[in-house]
Amino acid sequence: MTTFPESHHDLLDADLATLATIAGNGIPQQTVVWFLYEDGKLKLSLNTSRLKTKHLIKRPRCSLLVLDPAVAQRYLEVRGTAALEPDDDYAFARRLGAKYGGADLSEHDGPGDSRVIVTIEPTNVYAVDVRIGQM
Repeated sequence: MTTFPESHHDLLDADLATLATIAGNGIPQQTVVWFLYEDGKLKLSLNTSRLKTKHLIKRPRCSLLVLDPAVAQRYLEVRGTAALEPDDDYAFARRLGAKYGGADLSEHDGPGDSRVIVTIEPTNVYAVDVRIGQM
């Protein structure tokens, strides 16, 4: 199991990350997302009608980049495989929304939309701090 270095653990509580997925034409697609570090795992709540979700269903390889908002040369990149599971009762979406001031993620969903929990199973974790040459 790949772990997250203690030196970058604070970034696991950051507000935003950039999710990179692979489109059907092979070109990467990036989206800024909310995330939650829960039970030692990085998790997202995605709407099933969104393109990034469709990409992950077809090609689950992805990358999540968490940039230190105070020091641009410091970041955590997690490459891996996305595991998707239904969140029909929005239980995880509510936990994620609580991190963001009680946001209601269902407000972003249209009629008939649903949500999935995306858990990133890391294959590589890169904890970078260019200021001190750490990679």
